[in-house]
Amino acid sequence: MKRSKTFKMVYMALLVAFAIAVHTVEAAIPVPIPVPGAKLGLANIITLLAIVFYGCRGGLAVASLRSIVGSLIIGNFMGFGFYLSFCGALTSSLVMSLFMYPYYRRKISLISVSLAGAVTFNIVQLALAALLVQNFLLFRGYLPFLLLLAVPTGFFTGLAAIYLEKAAGHAGLRIDSSINISGNLGVPSGKAAGSRG
Repeated sequence: MKRSKTFKMVYMALLVAFAIAVHTVEAAIPVPIPVPGAKLGLANIITLLAIVFYGCRGGLAVASLRSIVGSLIIGNFMGFGFYLSFCGALTSSLVMSLFMYPYYRRKISLISVSLAGAVTFNIVQLALAALLVQNFLLFRGYLPFLLLLAVPTGFFTGLAAIYLEKAAGHAGLRIDSSINISGNLGVPSGKAAGSRG
């Protein structure tokens, strides 16, 4: 059990480190779309993997830490962009965790889970921006564009998560559900995260 907890801590630390790195690099990549708040959402790949491996709390931990540490590196901590990113990341993690229930019942794929997270992220981010600037015309004007952008970004994120999950399984990575974070909304009892490779 002690060894399992140590492995869990190591894997979580790696996921957080990867998420921070992707978050920082993504912030430096200009998105060729004239829509405020438009992002590629590459860091959500790591968050989705954390949810697959460790459930809701694992995903929330990765999402919150990459937003906080990433914003410290970028230099916008506690700024306007930080609040949008932080709230969007946490809310989308919760929604993706809820969508893991039909995923483990093989009713949907990780692409559907990712799409739900991408749509939620954009809606929450835009709603919060409209609330902070007290201009709700912003929400109505930009929502169709951000929802349209969520389709390709969510699709790519889901595909990447599927590939990385299979790669982890082929590499011999097996994360037992017994070391899953308690009270999560992710991996059901008796199912290892990497066993569907």
